[in-house]
Amino acid sequence: MSALVPLLVALPLLGAGIALVFGRQRRVQVGVSVITLTLVAAIAAVLLYTVDSSGQAIAVSVGGWPIPFGIVLYVDRLAALLVVISSIVLLAVLLFSVGQGAADGDDDTPVTIFHPSYLILSAGIFNAFIAGDLFNLYVGFEILLVASYVLITLGSTESRIRAGVVYIVVSLVSSILFLAAIAAIYGALGTVNIAQLAERMTELPDSTQLVLHLMLLLAFSIKAAVFPLSFWLPDSYPTAPAPVTAVFAGLLTKVGVYAMIRTETQIFRDNDVNTLLLIVALATMIVGVLGALAQAELKRILSFTLVSHVGYLVFGLAIATPLALGATIYYMVHHIIVQTTLFLAVGLVERRAGSTSILKVKGLMRAAPLLAVLFFIPAINLGGLPPFSGFIGKLALFDAAAEVGTPLMYILIVGGIVTSLLTLYTLMRAWNLAFWREDDDHTEETGVVDRISYLGDAPAADDEGARRVIPRIMTATTAGMVAVTVALTVFAGPLYTLCASIGDALLTPVTLVQLDDGGGS
Repeated sequence: MSALVPLLVALPLLGAGIALVFGRQRRVQVGVSVITLTLVAAIAAVLLYTVDSSGQAIAVSVGGWPIPFGIVLYVDRLAALLVVISSIVLLAVLLFSVGQGAADGDDDTPVTIFHPSYLILSAGIFNAFIAGDLFNLYVGFEILLVASYVLITLGSTESRIRAGVVYIVVSLVSSILFLAAIAAIYGALGTVNIAQLAERMTELPDSTQLVLHLMLLLAFSIKAAVFPLSFWLPDSYPTAPAPVTAVFAGLLTKVGVYAMIRTETQIFRDNDVNTLLLIVALATMIVGVLGALAQAELKRILSFTLVSHVGYLVFGLAIATPLALGATIYYMVHHIIVQTTLFLAVGLVERRAGSTSILKVKGLMRAAPLLAVLFFIPAINLGGLPPFSGFIGKLALFDAAAEVGTPLMYILIVGGIVTSLLTLYTLMRAWNLAFWREDDDHTEETGVVDRISYLGDAPAADDEGARRVIPRIMTATTAGMVAVTVALTVFAGPLYTLCASIGDALLTPVTLVQLDDGGGS
C-alpha cells in the first residue's frame, strides 16, 4: 500500500502537466481533471480502509532516503480521511465549474488556465495533509499559494486583482513566518521531521519552545483565518468565481487548522497556550458571526460565518482531550462539506438572479423552488439545527468542554451556543429575503436597509439574470453535495466512531521506530 501514497500528490501534478499541454482542447482538460481526482479519491478511500482496519499508519520515505533526512509522506486515519473528503469536494466543485464554464463560454473561468491551476491546488492540499515533516508541509503551502493566486484572480477584474494582492501579501507573511520557524527549529534540533521533533523538543529551554511554538501558531492561524488574523478573508474570497470561492472556503482554511492540530498534538504536547487558544476561539466565533450579521451580500455572509466556525475548531483543539479532538475532526469534516455546499448554492443564486445581494434578490422560492431547498438544507445544518451533523458536532464539542468543567469552558459553551443561534438567524434572514420575499415586497419593510456601508457596491439583480437557466450539471452537483451533507447525519455513528479513534491516536506519540516499521496510528 505504501506505493499508493506518493500517487496522491503525483497524479494531480501529472494531470496538471497534461492539462497544460492540451490547453486548447477543453474536453481533454475536463476529462483529465475528472479522471485524476476520481483516481485520487479511490486511492485515498483504499488507504483510509487500510489504516483504519489495521490500526497502523503508512509512512513513505521519498527516494529511499533515511526518514530523518528525506521527505516523509505519512498517512494515518486523519490524513486519509481528510484526503478522501477533500478529493470529493474538489471533484464536485470541478463538475460545478464545468457547468458554469459551458454556460458562460469560459469567460469567467478560462479553461486553459483553470484546470492546470486547479489540479496544482489539489496537489498542494493533498501534500499538506500527508506531509510528515515541516518542510514538506511548507512546500504544500507554497504550492497552494501559487495556484490559489492564479485562481482567485481569474477574469482579471479590478476587484479580483485587488483581492489577489491582499491575499498574496498576507499569505507571504504567513509563509515567511513559517519558513523562519522551520529554520530556527532545524538550527536548534537538527531535524524538521515531526516524529523526531516530538522526541527532541523537550531538550530546548521552555522560553525557546514558547517562541518557536508561537511562530508556528501565528503562521498557521493566518492560513486558518483565526481572529484577529482573519481580516483578509471576507474581502478576498467573495470576489473570486463561485467554484473557486467554494473550494477555498471548504478546504484552504482547513489546511491551516490541520497544521495547528499536528503542531499542538504531536510537536508541542506539553504547552501553556491552550488558555490563549480558548480566548482566541471565543473571539473568532463571536466576531465572525457578528460580521456575518452585518452583511447583506451572500458571499460575504458566508465568508464571515466561515471565520466564526473556524473558532469551533480552535475551541476543540484547545480543550486537548481525546473526546474534544474527536469532536473537532468530526466538525471539520462537517464544515468542509456544508460550507462548500452553501457556496455552490450561492453560485446558483448568482447564476439565476444575476446578484447575491439579499436586498436586491427576491422571489426565488417561486422562480426556482429547488434552489431554495438546496440553500435551506445546508443553511440549517450550518446553523446547528437538530438532528443535523452541525448539531451533533457542536454538541460533542460542548460535552467535551463540560467534562473539563472550568469556568472558561462554560463561557466558551455559552459563546458557541450564541454563535450557533446567530448563524441560524443570519442564514434564515438571508433565505427569507432572497427566496421567500415576493417581488411586490419593499426592502425597507425588512428592517435591513441600506445602512450597511458597502452595499453601494453590491451587484444588482438584473432582468437578464432573472431569466437565466441554470445548467443541469451545476444543479445536479449542488444537489449531490446537499445529499452528502444529509449523509453526514445519517451515517453520523460510524463517522463519529472513526473520528473518536483519530482523537485517541493524536494523543499517542509517533516514534521513528514506528515510522520505520510503517506503524503508529
